[in-house]
Amino acid sequence: MASLSTVDWPIRTERLRIRPLEDADLDAVWEFRRLPEVNRWLGRAPATREAFGETYSDPERRAITFVIELVDATGGAPAIIGDLMVKVGDAWAQAEVAAEAEGTEAELGWVLAPAYAGRGYASEAVRAVIDLCFGTLGLRRVHAGCFAANEPSWRLMERLGMRREEFSRKTALHRSGEWMDGMNYGLLAEEWPGRR
Repeated sequence: MASLSTVDWPIRTERLRIRPLEDADLDAVWEFRRLPEVNRWLGRAPATREAFGETYSDPERRAITFVIELVDATGGAPAIIGDLMVKVGDAWAQAEVAAEAEGTEAELGWVLAPAYAGRGYASEAVRAVIDLCFGTLGLRRVHAGCFAANEPSWRLMERLGMRREEFSRKTALHRSGEWMDGMNYGLLAEEWPGRR
């Protein structure tokens, strides 16, 4: 299996380009991640630009974070409109076969700047990443989760054909202090129509 570090970046779609996060991208990413309507759903939401920079300077976090750029059809500079997480990991396995489960699945996550919502950009970007996971990376499964109240996120998963595997009641403590319901979705390589 290939790894994220050996992928021929960027990944291109009809309207987008997806590539690894760079230092020069941090200000643009901070601009939408700091918005209350965005960061209320994020697992980690640093309160200041400095804290955000420290978080995304961590090599482990940097290795799994990719920006979504909207490509200007007129040839101008692409605009960063969101970001993605692709975290390749091990599937659960019994001890005797644990080595065979190493690096066989990925957890996905995404954030889109609100100004670009409702135009299919998130679907296009996540579809491209799923293609990468099942194609180039040769993974067997992808999964993603969200707060149940984050309807745009779980609706996106359903539009892409991901299957709801769990609806958990008040299992996630939100930074507001409220225990919230959670939802988890998964997709197997053999279920993906775009599989090559």
